[in-house]
Amino acid sequence: MRLHPLDVFEYAYRGEAEEIHFTCPEFTAICPFSDFPDFGTIRITYVPDRYCIELKSLKLYVNSFRSVRIFHEHAVRKILNDFVAACAPRSVEIEGDFNVRGNIKTVVKASHRQGRASANDGR
Repeated sequence: MRLHPLDVFEYAYRGEAEEIHFTCPEFTAICPFSDFPDFGTIRITYVPDRYCIELKSLKLYVNSFRSVRIFHEHAVRKILNDFVAACAPRSVEIEGDFNVRGNIKTVVKASHRQGRASANDGR
C-alpha cells in the first residue's frame, strides 16, 4: 500500500492544549470483497505536542486511499497509526463515518493518547 506521506511543521505553542479538527468528506477506498468503491467522511481531532500536520499533505494522503483495497476498520486504524507516526500528538481520535452499503451504516472510531491507544469499532 503506497500512500502519500504526511508532512508536519513545528507547533509554536508546545504545552498548550489546542484542539484541532479536520473533516475529510470525500474519503474513498475500494472494498476488498466486492472491488466496488466505499465512500465516507473521515473526522480527525487532535491535540498537537511538538508538530502539526500540514494540510496539503493530509489532503494528498487521504486522496491516496482511492485505489487502495482496504476494509473500513483497517482504513481507520491505518490513518491513526500513520498520523501518530508523523506528528506524535498528545492525543488524536479518528472517526470513519462510511456511507450506507447494503442497508448497513458503519462508523469506526480509534484513538490514541500519549502512552496508550484504544479503539471503539462498530458495524
